[in-house]
Amino acid sequence: MVLLSLTASHRELDLDALERLSTGSASVGRAVVGSCGPVRGSVVISTCNRFELYLDVDAPLDGDAVRHATGHVAELVAASSGVSTPTAAESFTVRTGPEVTEHLFAVASGLDSMVVGEREIAGQVKRSLAEARADGTTSKTLELLFQTASRTSKQVGTRTALGAAGRSVVSLGLDLAERDLTGQAGPVGAPWRGARVVLIGTGSYAGASVAALRARGCDDVRVYSRSGRAEQFAASHGIEAVPDVPGALVDALADADVVVSCSGARGRAPAGGSVAGEPVEARAEVSLEYVLDAAAVVRARERASALADGPSTGSGRRETGAPLIVLDLALHRDVDPRVADVEGVLLYDLSTLKAHAPAAAAGVAEARRIVDGAADAFEETRLGRAADAAVVALLDEAETRIRAEVDDAAARLAAELAPRGETPDESDLDAIARGVRRRVHSALHSRIVEVRAAALARARAQEAAVVTGAEALVAAEEPSRSH
Repeated sequence: MVLLSLTASHRELDLDALERLSTGSASVGRAVVGSCGPVRGSVVISTCNRFELYLDVDAPLDGDAVRHATGHVAELVAASSGVSTPTAAESFTVRTGPEVTEHLFAVASGLDSMVVGEREIAGQVKRSLAEARADGTTSKTLELLFQTASRTSKQVGTRTALGAAGRSVVSLGLDLAERDLTGQAGPVGAPWRGARVVLIGTGSYAGASVAALRARGCDDVRVYSRSGRAEQFAASHGIEAVPDVPGALVDALADADVVVSCSGARGRAPAGGSVAGEPVEARAEVSLEYVLDAAAVVRARERASALADGPSTGSGRRETGAPLIVLDLALHRDVDPRVADVEGVLLYDLSTLKAHAPAAAAGVAEARRIVDGAADAFEETRLGRAADAAVVALLDEAETRIRAEVDDAAARLAAELAPRGETPDESDLDAIARGVRRRVHSALHSRIVEVRAAALARARAQEAAVVTGAEALVAAEEPSRSH
């Protein structure tokens, strides 16, 4: 088994390109396992700033094999997203062997995130594995890889300063909103008391947003969702639901100071086609409509203006003509970009957040040491399986030898006792067996050490050859990409 990963993130692509590439990502893992025989398992991580595929391949990989696997995945991604196959292939960074392990552990620990040290990614990595299990696409190797990544992330969170920093995409967005609520930096919590927030979406980011808002002193949060889950989410989080009926969202927006949209319900679909036999038009994850369009925001602002001109209601900021702050935290934009052109509205999307992401936090060096150590240990364990197989074969051979020598020794003893009319008893046979086993195992110890070392060296050499071949392939293709 060889690990192979194809990754695209905010580091290599702008977020618009990443958004297009990851459309339909929910179906890609199933399609890869279902259509590529050597692939024994796949796990897909798709978040607001990354799209990554991890594959367990039951075949030796060299440069040509890496090219073939990458090309096949690129075709599937292209079919699900609508981008061209060459564009899909060029968008991914390909890793094999130990590089896969090191990268995933760094991702799970927040070291590769747009906001370095953020902890939301740890939960997203766990959910990716759970989704692969539900789809039946995981494997023993990928299970071990992702579970170890989660344990490593937990160690980084508990043993370094990153865990206490509270850094996340949600917190960064709320920091920007807080700046505009106050007009200047102020004490944490003060700008949010009395602020009214409309939350769009009911997923993990929505839950994190509710918790972060409460931590800042905001207790007026209403949730809206077109999925029908708003009532359930509101009840479980102690907030109010906005009914999914005509005009209700506009009314809520007219009375809001801040909108946090993180439903991720929207994507771009190619015109027709299918992925693994599933029509693109039928996939639930694809919706061409913006969750929040410019027309709805215009109506909300007109209504807010009318309320501000009327008798005072004691609602504070909304009667002062303060801008409506909209945070779009979804990779596949929930909010129509034209909302930014509506008078009295400030729109912050992921590109804005990326531009405002803080520099690396304290604790990164220690976190990197933890990640590197965990990756090295995982690789030793994984490569050791080949060595263990060689040792097991050697032990099986030794057991066969022991049985033969015990039988010979027992036959000789029986021949010696026969003239006296005696036969070996149970204690005689046990003593023979113990002696033979002790002697054979003592002589076997050095041989086991040699065989295990040789097997590990072969496994490392094979991994190194795969990495070298992949690097040579990438280097050879770079000139053609630059033209």
